Amino acid sequence: MIAPKFVPVVVKQLWRHRVRSVLTLSGVAIAMFLFIAVQTLQEGVRRSTQTAAGDTRLVVYRENRFCPAASRLPQFYVDRIEKIPGVVSAVPVKIVVNNCRASLDVVTFRGVPREELVGPRGWATKWQLIAGSVAEWEKRSDSALVGETLAARRGFQVGQSFDASGITVTVAGIIRSPEAQDQNVAYVHLDFLQQAAGKGGGLGSVTQFTVRVDDPAKMEQVAEAIDAEFRTEADPTMTSPEKAFVAQAGADIVEIVKFTQWLGWGCLAAVLALVANAIVLSVQDRIKEHAVLQTLGFRSGLIARLIVSEGMLIGALGGAIGTGIALSVVHFGNFSLSQEGLSIGVSASWSVLVWGLIISAGVGIVAGLVPGWRAGRREIASCFRAV
Repeated sequence: MIAPKFVPVVVKQLWRHRVRSVLTLSGVAIAMFLFIAVQTLQEGVRRSTQTAAGDTRLVVYRENRFCPAASRLPQFYVDRIEKIPGVVSAVPVKIVVNNCRASLDVVTFRGVPREELVGPRGWATKWQLIAGSVAEWEKRSDSALVGETLAARRGFQVGQSFDASGITVTVAGIIRSPEAQDQNVAYVHLDFLQQAAGKGGGLGSVTQFTVRVDDPAKMEQVAEAIDAEFRTEADPTMTSPEKAFVAQAGADIVEIVKFTQWLGWGCLAAVLALVANAIVLSVQDRIKEHAVLQTLGFRSGLIARLIVSEGMLIGALGGAIGTGIALSVVHFGNFSLSQEGLSIGVSASWSVLVWGLIISAGVGIVAGLVPGWRAGRREIASCFRAV
């Protein structure tokens, strides 16, 4: 846009009006903080609910039920599910939560059979153990493997006991998983959770089955076959892809997060207005200076580009500050929106950081276009008459 030798000129203009520049940067940083916070919510919803081409997991729930406390299925269904063509494995899961409503702090217990978690093809093979050991989880029936986000939010340590929903467990390990639903749960032994839960059917009753199919293209076909198998039973089923089930069960949260996108666009509009106002005031104060520059040989196009560069610098600096603070708060806050025992993590990514910086600089450029165009078109004589 401008030659590097003119960058000090742009910086000097901002430095000459330090108070105004700092106030403008602060306003831009606050607006970009809100915009990036909204984007991290959107990113969390996308990761938790958007089905990928390689997804092979289905969730079998009690028909017309979404809360773990209301979904009760006989555990012996697992044998019939595994006989359906296309099914690789079916895992009975018992789920107990301390709060079924939308909340930022929910403890979710998931009880799974020992062999399904620690076997050669068990779920633990895809996890990274941050602390503790799976062997310790196997030794104690009341032990738990806790997701990284839940452990950080509650301050859990290996060997520590905690109580939630009337169930007391001891942390045997802390796990890191690529799956969003593993970040905010405590995995315990299935039989222990069936007996420890005061309500929910006891031994032989589970909340859901997690089914893996052999081909992603067969997801819908297998789901229909499972529901057809139990349609006439006392407890019919509702089968859907895991991420589609999360989107359906957490529909209220998803709708609220979608609405917040308008808040994000409002923040960008605020950034545009702040930078444009600062640039207009700055240009009005420098009419005489622009006349001198034109007298010294600065072309009108160069003066316009200097003003646009000033807007871009304000937008980029304020955007970098606001984006950095927002991503730090999200990273260290370990926030997670939960509903019906399902979690939507508030997550940050490099793409959010890059887009935040690009958008803030772009808005700064747009804000400087009109003031720059008007300053570039002003004649030398009119500049001196305006002083």
